[in-house]
Amino acid sequence: MIDDILAVKSMQYRLNTRILLLLLLGLLIAVFYGFDLQQHLSLESFKARQSQIDHLYRTSPWIIVAAYFTIYVTITALSLPGAALMTLAGGAVFGLLAGTVIVSFASTIGATLAFLASRFLFRDLVQRRFGRQLGTVNDGIGKDGAFYLFTLRLVPAFPFFVINLLMGLTPIRTGTFYWVSQIGMLAGTLVYVNAGTRISKIESLSGILSPALIASFLLLGIFPWIARNGIIFFNQRKLLRNYPRPKKFDRNLIVIGAGSAGLVSAYIAAAIKAKVTLIEKHRVGGDCLNTGCVPSKALLRSAKFLNHVQRAPEFGMRSAQADFDFAKVMERVRNVIRRVEPHDSVERYNGLGVECIHGEARITSPYTVEVNAKILSTRNIVIATGATPVVPPIEGLREMDYLTSDTLWDLDELPKRLLVLGGGPIGCELAQAFRRLGSQVTLVEILPAVLNREDPDVSNLLMERFQREGIDLRLQHRALRFFRENHRQILICEHLDRESREVRIEFDRVLVALGRAANTKGFGLEELGIPLSQTGTVETNAFLQTIYPNIYACGDVAGPYQFTHTAAHQAWYATVNALFRGLRSFSVDYSVIPGATFCDPEVARVGLNEIEAREKQIPYEVTRFDFEELDRAITDSENHGFVKVLTVPGRDRILGVTIVGDHAGDLIAEYVLAMRHGIGLNKILGTIHIYPTLAEANKYAAGNWKKAHAPTRLLAFLERFHAWRRGWA
Repeated sequence: MIDDILAVKSMQYRLNTRILLLLLLGLLIAVFYGFDLQQHLSLESFKARQSQIDHLYRTSPWIIVAAYFTIYVTITALSLPGAALMTLAGGAVFGLLAGTVIVSFASTIGATLAFLASRFLFRDLVQRRFGRQLGTVNDGIGKDGAFYLFTLRLVPAFPFFVINLLMGLTPIRTGTFYWVSQIGMLAGTLVYVNAGTRISKIESLSGILSPALIASFLLLGIFPWIARNGIIFFNQRKLLRNYPRPKKFDRNLIVIGAGSAGLVSAYIAAAIKAKVTLIEKHRVGGDCLNTGCVPSKALLRSAKFLNHVQRAPEFGMRSAQADFDFAKVMERVRNVIRRVEPHDSVERYNGLGVECIHGEARITSPYTVEVNAKILSTRNIVIATGATPVVPPIEGLREMDYLTSDTLWDLDELPKRLLVLGGGPIGCELAQAFRRLGSQVTLVEILPAVLNREDPDVSNLLMERFQREGIDLRLQHRALRFFRENHRQILICEHLDRESREVRIEFDRVLVALGRAANTKGFGLEELGIPLSQTGTVETNAFLQTIYPNIYACGDVAGPYQFTHTAAHQAWYATVNALFRGLRSFSVDYSVIPGATFCDPEVARVGLNEIEAREKQIPYEVTRFDFEELDRAITDSENHGFVKVLTVPGRDRILGVTIVGDHAGDLIAEYVLAMRHGIGLNKILGTIHIYPTLAEANKYAAGNWKKAHAPTRLLAFLERFHAWRRGWA
């Protein structure tokens, strides 16, 4: 409550400050034009007073320099006309060297003040109104803002005051704006100051920049772009020169890894009639089919059925029980994998025209891949080697016969006491599944909450459910060491409370669920010098290229997301860019990426949540609809959870949505579509949803937003209008 009050007061203070600054700037500009001060900033006016100014400069040089500097900074900061004349005057009065130094600092300081004013007054408003459209611009400025600004500053024919104001609306840092402007404007400053030293020969300001000089500046501005792309091109050519290029290629594309990304890459290549080879050293289908999405969801379904049996009284049953065999449950999981397997099978892809090879691939050059002692040549390579579970170097863990999400599926005996390390999506899903199947589950998480990247109301709801179901949550516990004692397996944790005391936990099996790391070793990346990012993924550009123009990476090995659907999304870009390289390229679009954690209740999200909005300082409004008010959720006894929508303040444009509840992963699709195609809450509200369904929650959330933004004045008028009509015969 106190935080909300402080936030409101802070917003009010910023609003008042903006209004005062706007009034001050408006007053200064009004004075400038009201008193016709621009007449003193003409070439004729300066020439008429030049001898007087020169005399004052000789008698009181520092006063003149200070006055000149102040006037120049003020004109530039207010974006008033006259900067060009002031620059000429600087050359005429102070000479080439001193004039260049004075003008350079005055113009940069004034430009920075204009930049800051634009940022303070208008950036939040513009980003709220056009944030989605400006997403690409913001990303580009964040990454290469200095480069873009520098090239613009090199061309004095382009209005610098426009650059100042527009740059203030972007994420570029103030310090970067200052020093790039200082350096970038130097060439134009030098030209104008030098012209000022011969001001008596100048008849008009427009005569300073001849067509030839303007063309020179334009070439100067284009030069950094040419140089930058040229450097990239020649660096790539230099890298490729180290490897002999085949006179003829056997294939258009080789894909390494037959998981989600690799399968989609091969599918697309074959569909557009390219010759493609798919290499997999283990099992086709990758983690998602064999050890990830498919088996985990099959296990969760069996566990949910048992939970429903235990909840029988909620559905009007006196009692119910289910006698089950864990080995049979795991056999069902394996059967589900076998049922789905044909979708990703070698036979299917051979039928599509893909050459499938089982073996361990090694990239021997940008043009060749070795597999099964054979060298295959190709124009392009796509790396789609996926990721593996992270196993931290905790003392004694290697001696514990630990489980991961890769090895868990070989179990046939239910662990009596299961220890789960990690409260992320994998840890939460499997902890709940095994608890429902009868294991005593202890979940150890170093942070204060599970699913810590979700909003507190999300993780709190999930943790309450876990505790009701009997999961022993050990939050803020750091695993220190494992050991055996009298045939018992024990973990010693440090409880990160004020006392930082040690805690002893006994278990039968331990599941390590601490995330996944990209598979980047053992297939030639080191030998080719392909760099990795700070997160350990293959470093790629916006087109998913590595440092070699014909080697691409996609999926978990490339990041930044570890979702099957994102891997497939990236695969399209990597494949199309590879096969049509030199003709057309597409930068990968991460603007709307959904994700879900399939606990019970499910947690699904697309776009921003409140944590991310605050971190990025993006203003937002929250609209919420609780499932306890939804008829279908009530009839199903699943009336827990909510839909939470973040929107631009005062508008129905969606910034992000979080859904917690039954089938949240399905319900989120409507919002994914809405965000992808710019559909606001008003249009969702105006769409018919079948009654009674869970999907109505999306419409009711939109209705809650509409209620909060009802036109109060119009409604008051309508109330009076209808009262008048009731009294009119």
